[in-house]
Amino acid sequence: MTMIASEPGEHAARPPSAPARWRGWLLDRASLLIPCLMLLALLAVYGSMREGVFTLDELNLDTAAAMTLMLAATGQTIVLLRGGIDLSIGGMISLGTVIAATQFGDGGATTLLWSVLIVLLGAVVGMLNGALITVLRLQPFLVTLATWSILAGTALIILPIDGGSLPSGWMAFGSGSWLGLASPVWLLILLLAFWFWFKRTRTGIAIKATGSNERSAFLSGVSPLAINLWTYGLSGVFAALAALYLTTQTGAGSPTIGKDYILPSVAAAVIGGISLFGGRGGLVGTIIGAYILTIIGNLVFVLSISSYWQPIASGVILLIAVLASSLAEKSSRRNLS
Repeated sequence: MTMIASEPGEHAARPPSAPARWRGWLLDRASLLIPCLMLLALLAVYGSMREGVFTLDELNLDTAAAMTLMLAATGQTIVLLRGGIDLSIGGMISLGTVIAATQFGDGGATTLLWSVLIVLLGAVVGMLNGALITVLRLQPFLVTLATWSILAGTALIILPIDGGSLPSGWMAFGSGSWLGLASPVWLLILLLAFWFWFKRTRTGIAIKATGSNERSAFLSGVSPLAINLWTYGLSGVFAALAALYLTTQTGAGSPTIGKDYILPSVAAAVIGGISLFGGRGGLVGTIIGAYILTIIGNLVFVLSISSYWQPIASGVILLIAVLASSLAEKSSRRNLS
């Protein structure tokens, strides 16, 4: 029998070794592992300075403090996955709080009606953003910047200074608890349940696919207009929900408070592993990012230093997260090549 020598490169492909598989697994999940490690490090430092950090009460307090940012960042996450950005959430949060503070009255049906109207307004404003971006081929940054200005100006017309009032029953929701968990923790559970459902829907898959490669998504039958209407519409809804939740904590409306959530919503998402170019990341990372920003604020308070150090520390954490995520992504690409 004649033996035929094989040409170089014709050897059968061998499965990757166990270390290579583990390395690939870690690189694929680096965008989530990095913020998890950051949060654990911050909690370790925070726990060494203050008692009771790792308790249910602390979880309730931190979640209550972070929930407005989590809701705003949820909408921002959806937009960033699409490859866009939404600055108008600041105006929507401000407008939502002043409408609630001036129109909710003594509670009951009036409060419920205006709550629904605020959420619908958020959806309409968001869908208008999506339509303008798609039909007129305008930059998301410029469109949502203009919308932010319009909404913020409208909020100032309705309520020029912080004030108004909210029904006592509405305020009780924000401070309520059930089975030892505060209302914000239950809201967080609902938020996570929504995400684990939404990301598996056709719309959720299409948003992420469009962010990864818009042309391929279009060739696969995904409508850019429909995706942008869904993306920015949902961002507006979550901004409105953030405004409603915020009023349960403050008991008043503020025509300028929304601006405090624009950049932090982007920062929470990016720290949590969301790519600014779209298509990568998820809400779990964003929530971890929101907790990180909240713990930084707690540390500033415990250390009794100027609050001006908080944005500096947040910026450093953001730079570290972006750099680490970028290095992990480059390593992953080298592995695949």
